[in-house]
Amino acid sequence: MKITIVGTGHVGLVSAGALASWGHEVMGMDDDAEKIAKLQAGDMPFFEPGLADLVREQVAAGRLRFTTDAVESTRHAEVLFVCVGTPSLPGGGPNLSYVEAVGRRVAALADHDLVVVEKSTVPAQTGERLREIIELEQSLHELGGRISVASSPEFLRQGSAVQDTLYPDRIVIGYEDDWAGERLREVFATVVTETGCPLVETDVATAELIKHASNGYLAMRISYVNNLALLCERVGADVETVTAGMGHDDRIGPQFLKAGIGYGGSCFPKDLDAFIYLNEELGRDATLLRSVRGTNMAMRAHVIEKLRQRLWNFEEKTITILGAAFKPGTDDTREAPGLHIAGQLRDEGATVRVYDPVVPELPEWAGDGLTLMSDLDEALSGAHAVLVATEWPEVAAITPELLRETMAYPIVVDGRNVFDSATMRAAGIRYESIGRP
Repeated sequence: MKITIVGTGHVGLVSAGALASWGHEVMGMDDDAEKIAKLQAGDMPFFEPGLADLVREQVAAGRLRFTTDAVESTRHAEVLFVCVGTPSLPGGGPNLSYVEAVGRRVAALADHDLVVVEKSTVPAQTGERLREIIELEQSLHELGGRISVASSPEFLRQGSAVQDTLYPDRIVIGYEDDWAGERLREVFATVVTETGCPLVETDVATAELIKHASNGYLAMRISYVNNLALLCERVGADVETVTAGMGHDDRIGPQFLKAGIGYGGSCFPKDLDAFIYLNEELGRDATLLRSVRGTNMAMRAHVIEKLRQRLWNFEEKTITILGAAFKPGTDDTREAPGLHIAGQLRDEGATVRVYDPVVPELPEWAGDGLTLMSDLDEALSGAHAVLVATEWPEVAAITPELLRETMAYPIVVDGRNVFDSATMRAAGIRYESIGRP
């Protein structure tokens, strides 16, 4: 099929490469001319394992190309996926203006039948609003094409986005008529046949809600285990043994039961805020979801207090944050817990270094006064304390000997529990972890 992807961020670019690999003729469209020029030259606008090879292979095979031309990309499409940003508004709700803009533009340009598919994460009932704006815009232009609105949310994880898309654990499609359902089944026929993954078919609002419900639940598991970790510290229990015991229960399972300094990134914080907003806008009690968010924020304060207990004061102290990305396998620093903590330490007078093996520069929101380093030994040299914020393999490979040799004070606060506490303490490291005695 002829498919257009509008938006070449993490979701759009990975989806474009995957759809092309399944045999479709894919056009990636973006208003950002600099990004499109980079993609046309074979360069990726962000780091994601396996993405460059996937995209370059499909471009070389002639199944994938990129453009800034809205007319060409719209008229190319039998199915058009909306993969634009939905950033948070000040009140917590999502900014859906980019989604609306795509709908209006498609309605003004499409002179043929096509399916417009939401793949951006949007709240339930967005499809209804998109349908309304398309119908209003179509009445102005009278081009005669039939446009059907559908939803197929993404479930990729940054750092494993390519594998998650090529080998999904499920595909969800929500549509408003049988014609759109047929088109979407054809889009995903190859991957469903080859991988045997379930194809969940439903209406548009239900498909939209599946995405937010999934991310809200996963965020809740993370906050639950972090609350549990704080309790373990008080009673002298080991959270890793507790969660291992929990995970053997088939009703619970072992995934997303790892204690740490909390989640970050572009999905969980934004999607949870949007889910809270949706619940409250519809008159539902969002106390549980607000508690999930509150616990996540509290973990940042908790590790700062651990550093304070070891260092007493932060002034005239050098503290190294190990990890700028919110998780390993990506260069995405959006809502990265380590950078939020780094900013607080800086504001309290510390000299703060941030080590990361792939992040090219710190985001503007982190503010001035933080030094980004890509050399691990240099980042550790002379530090009075280190905080493990991202479990990069390079960080997990650090030895107690290296810490003793390079640091001014051998103080480690392990916000991701990557090190063995007994080994660290036996080597004379003043070691703190999350939820372990």
